[in-house]
Amino acid sequence: MDESSFIFGVDLDGVVGDFYGAIRNIAAEWLNKPVEELTSDVSFGFEEWGIDEFGGYDRLHRFAVTQRNIFRDMQPIENAPAILRKLSNMNIRIRIITHRLFLKYSHCTSITQTVDWLDNYDIPYWDICFMKDKGAVGAHVYIDDAPVNIINLRNQGCKTIVFNNSTNRGLPGPRASDWFEVEKIVMEAREEWRTGTIGLFGI
Repeated sequence: MDESSFIFGVDLDGVVGDFYGAIRNIAAEWLNKPVEELTSDVSFGFEEWGIDEFGGYDRLHRFAVTQRNIFRDMQPIENAPAILRKLSNMNIRIRIITHRLFLKYSHCTSITQTVDWLDNYDIPYWDICFMKDKGAVGAHVYIDDAPVNIINLRNQGCKTIVFNNSTNRGLPGPRASDWFEVEKIVMEAREEWRTGTIGLFGI
């Protein structure tokens, strides 16, 4: 059996990279507010920060990418790079799947920053896919934090790990609060695959 064909589909923002910490600091500048006034207990879209009267999330996101290089400069989630290196060394195929190209006219910047960031932190990957329908990319197990992505993946029958944050409370497990828990779940999923109880999800 070729173990390198076991595929782990990995989201980046809020899972491998500390997107929420980075966007909070940038939003404080953009809104001209002390960062302490922006709660870290947010829902998806950050409506708690009052960004709608300043142009909404799309405008904040464009500023963060094109003016503050968020995808290049954000910090990684603790232990994520090391554990991804460990999993890759065990012949688990890391497939990055991210929906970072949802705003027009910033695709080149987003892609360049993403690849530079992955290289800078020595995060291994076999493939990188910029797309919205993550279930269309075959993987044996996925990890994501965005509720809409998790629900869509699971509706397609995809085994999906929820990476815990305030945006996805209430979604059922499997869940992981840190990357040591991620590693454990992925290794269990690979064992299921070895024994034939887990199939390849997606196309």
